[in-house]
Amino acid sequence: MSLVTTLTYVLPHRFLSTLARVLAYSKNPLVSRWLIDTVTEKFGVDLNEAAQPDPRAYPTFNAFFTRALKPGARVADPNPRSLLMPADGRISQCGPIRDGVIFQAKGQSFTAAELLGGDEAAAAPFRDGAFATVYLSPKDYHRVHMPWTGTLRETVHVPGRLFSVGPDAVRNVPRLFARNERLVCHFDTDFGPMVQVMVGALLVSGVETVWGGVEIPHYADRVTRKDYRGRGITLKRFAEMARFNYGSTVIVLLPPGVAELDPGLSAETPVRLGQALARRNA
Repeated sequence: MSLVTTLTYVLPHRFLSTLARVLAYSKNPLVSRWLIDTVTEKFGVDLNEAAQPDPRAYPTFNAFFTRALKPGARVADPNPRSLLMPADGRISQCGPIRDGVIFQAKGQSFTAAELLGGDEAAAAPFRDGAFATVYLSPKDYHRVHMPWTGTLRETVHVPGRLFSVGPDAVRNVPRLFARNERLVCHFDTDFGPMVQVMVGALLVSGVETVWGGVEIPHYADRVTRKDYRGRGITLKRFAEMARFNYGSTVIVLLPPGVAELDPGLSAETPVRLGQALARRNA
């Protein structure tokens, strides 16, 4: 285990993330330009894809980090049976959910019920389904899109820690994604339920959704549910769903028998928004 991962057990997660948020939203050009230049150079951010390629045009670091892409920079897989990759990044893990258990890394796993806030009933439809965990690094496009058309049923804000979600932490922190603060988004689709989980992480200063705006922070001290049934919030396949204000992880859950994950996907595979995540069964 690296020193950074070890320290995250004792660091004041929420204080550091709150401080990061203050810096991210600062309109002081000395602060915003320093942060933008540091991240661009350290992580090799490709601004040629951005709708606004001039780094000096962003009033805050957060505006830069959640930047839009040029039209056509990402396209949906042309096969209408393809469920789409929800974000740029790389696959942390993907595969079958085995008797309700989701694989995190060698020697590490967690249950779907734990991920969904301890809700066994909500987890039951995914008991032998499939999952994909996508890690977004600081260089990536930070908006998360819909794999398939769905109508929002409920969101669940689950309180938790804010461990790093980098590779070393994923290998070494037990039940990492079921311990971190997260927003669980339940959708109803033409094949049944689908879940996308926006997992917070150390220095992730917020999660926003297209229907509700800022969801995190405030950081939660209890599980908070919002019922959207009957509100008619339907998001089309490939439409933007939410965004992170710093690199983190999104997890997709699918019920059994619906689709087969793309055979080219495995741990550490780099991925782009809109490519095939899975294909619907005939």
